[in-house]
Amino acid sequence: MDAVREGSDDVVVIAPPSMADQVTEAGHEFLAGGEPPETRIAPIRERLPVASPAEAAVLGNRELFAHLAADAMLPAMTDAVDRFRPDLVLRDPCEYASAVVAYRDRTRTATIAISLADVEWGSMLAASPVLEDYAPGLTRWLRTLPYLTRFPASLDPSPFAATVRYHSLASANSGRPIVRWPAGSGPLVYVSFGTVLGYMSHATGVFRAALDALDELPVRALLTVGRRFDPALLGLVPPNVRIEPWVDQADVLGQVDLVVCHGGSGTVLGALAAGVPLVVVPLFADQFANARRVADCGAGIVVVGTGTKEENQNPIGFDMAPRLANAISIVLADRASYRSAAVQVAEEISSSPLPADLLNRFLR
Repeated sequence: MDAVREGSDDVVVIAPPSMADQVTEAGHEFLAGGEPPETRIAPIRERLPVASPAEAAVLGNRELFAHLAADAMLPAMTDAVDRFRPDLVLRDPCEYASAVVAYRDRTRTATIAISLADVEWGSMLAASPVLEDYAPGLTRWLRTLPYLTRFPASLDPSPFAATVRYHSLASANSGRPIVRWPAGSGPLVYVSFGTVLGYMSHATGVFRAALDALDELPVRALLTVGRRFDPALLGLVPPNVRIEPWVDQADVLGQVDLVVCHGGSGTVLGALAAGVPLVVVPLFADQFANARRVADCGAGIVVVGTGTKEENQNPIGFDMAPRLANAISIVLADRASYRSAAVQVAEEISSSPLPADLLNRFLR
């Protein structure tokens, strides 16, 4: 969005009301769309970590994104597009209301990837029965759109014929307080399980296991828990760990020796783009696929569940803390090798065009 605005084009961002502050603080015009009630979202969100991959795909992509979210967003999206008459629609892969309206009007459209291309492709196929109810042929049209992604080709072979890769520069600290780390001289470890986990009932178990793992290690750690979660639920915090509700990861990735995360695309991509190795504890959705790619390229280790099928989908159990501590120790002990692999990915990412150059293809 910044790249479009810098080219003197008008930008309007349509998103759920909960994103208003985030969009306006970034300097963009915001139009509020609709979103499903929490009573409809919560049961799906709670089921995702323990559902089979097939069930999770249907719940998340078909029921939540294509059905509930698109239905809620469609009236405001239709009104906004009819008034604004955009020359280009840039859409989130799982935000389907914009696709319905753009397909109706044959508006030039591009998809901005969030996850791996084969994951996005599979998500769209899972949503297809609902998409075709909106407009026959919509799924086929979505497959042909320009697909813009920050993931490099070595990690992300793409089934989209019109795949275009780019990279974005990390935002500089602009007056925000610098992150304060615990006292000491150990390696710096940034731990983040994203923003969605804080809404889930098993969040306390995940965060507590991470704290117990870090308590065993000679490291200094920053754990972010999200603005929704109450850190008081975690009890005693080890002296080598600092807890924050949220930080801009651009402010910490340049400082850290290791990132521990659940494999969300934003954190994985941010760490790799900064040349930082990872320990990944996948919990749900695309995180398992992202974790495998990290391990395959040699930039980190995956910690997965043991025992029952549900534990494999949700690796929080009695033995998680020691296994996580062991994985962190392995990567830090051989950090030169893991960092070298991460730096190779970072160099590939940085060799792609910047957004402003890429968007010239669509707007000029």
